[in-house]
Amino acid sequence: MEDCVFCKIIKGEIPSEKVYEDDEIIAFKDIHPAAPIHILVIPKKHIATLLEVSEEDSYLIGRIYQVINKLAKDMGIDQSGFRVIVNCGRDAGQEVMHIHFHMLAGRKMGPKIVG
Repeated sequence: MEDCVFCKIIKGEIPSEKVYEDDEIIAFKDIHPAAPIHILVIPKKHIATLLEVSEEDSYLIGRIYQVINKLAKDMGIDQSGFRVIVNCGRDAGQEVMHIHFHMLAGRKMGPKIVG
């Protein structure tokens, strides 16, 4: 998608502070963190929302959770805990229409949900 900010990050057109990248997935620090650790984990394939995840994408979504697990261990938060949030659609708080998984940690989480 030409105007997708996350697609531009994937292409290297917009800088990001990457913490992980492979052929299918990229993870980088959120520019407006809602917690001491706030990482966005996204597929390189443009999928706008959860509603667009196809059966063929199920492997990719599983891989995203594997990457989240790896990051949690690498960052030393696997024992203390972390939160993963996926917003679907504007009313849910999704601002960028490219599926992304918010990984939050570094403090005790309350009931607040991030956008």
